[in-house]
Amino acid sequence: MITNKDGYQGSGGKVGVLLIHGLCGSPAEMRFVANGLSREGYLVRSAELAGHGGTEEDLKASTWQDWVESAEKALDDISKECETVIVGGLSTGAVLCLHLAAKHPEKVQAVALYSPTLWLSGRQIPWYVPLFRLVNVKAFANLFRFPVPMHVGIKDQRIRDFIRNALAAGSTPQQVVTPGGAVLERRRLASVVMRQLRNIKQPTLIIHAREDDYAGLDNAEYLQKKLAGSVDLVVLEDSYHMVTVDRERHVVLERTAAFVGCVTNAIRAGLDRAKTAHGASRGGVGTALSAAAA
Repeated sequence: MITNKDGYQGSGGKVGVLLIHGLCGSPAEMRFVANGLSREGYLVRSAELAGHGGTEEDLKASTWQDWVESAEKALDDISKECETVIVGGLSTGAVLCLHLAAKHPEKVQAVALYSPTLWLSGRQIPWYVPLFRLVNVKAFANLFRFPVPMHVGIKDQRIRDFIRNALAAGSTPQQVVTPGGAVLERRRLASVVMRQLRNIKQPTLIIHAREDDYAGLDNAEYLQKKLAGSVDLVVLEDSYHMVTVDRERHVVLERTAAFVGCVTNAIRAGLDRAKTAHGASRGGVGTALSAAAA
């Protein structure tokens, strides 16, 4: 696997996994999962979202539509190389994955959601979050600043201290404070996606910590009820919000690899059935999934 400013790329076959980081984050949040899936033989990409990796002003200037554009470009790129694509994201990245699944069902065969964040309901959110929900003007929203939670979304003390030191030294691109304007844009994105949920029929894996200190488990439970496709909800008992780097990151990788494998096997089974029924399959992945479900 190689690393560059655009994310990670692992060599693999015709099955690809696109990973999307969270708000104020970077592809580094997805590195452990990306490396593990690459070792399994999948093509793995993780692109940087617009407004991230630079200054606070860059983030303030970006909109949720800009983030979608970044994700869509990455999806287009990986779709050119892979017949089967699974999209996975952390926090706001998970919400972007749902949007991709709704908007591009022909390109997205399955979805993996890590700590999906439709709303803020964890115990570490600032006291003024209920008040902020009344704010709809971005200029006013930017008067608010959301500090990184006390535990940095990580339960493991050793990893937490490492992240804190990295943030203090300025050696990572993550923001120490999230501008209120970016939180408003996340809310706008979530509002759009919540209206799309009934149209998302792809199989979905949700991994969420019971003690998530930023986005409560109610986010995952809501998605489990509203998504139109099959949903596998995995609740972690020893992690906080940043499940891809916290104590149970190995569980996250294992469940994701198993999920990707299951989706891939279902598609192959569908192709085999389609070939048996029609002599030659020309319907692509969509036809294969329908045949597998038959």
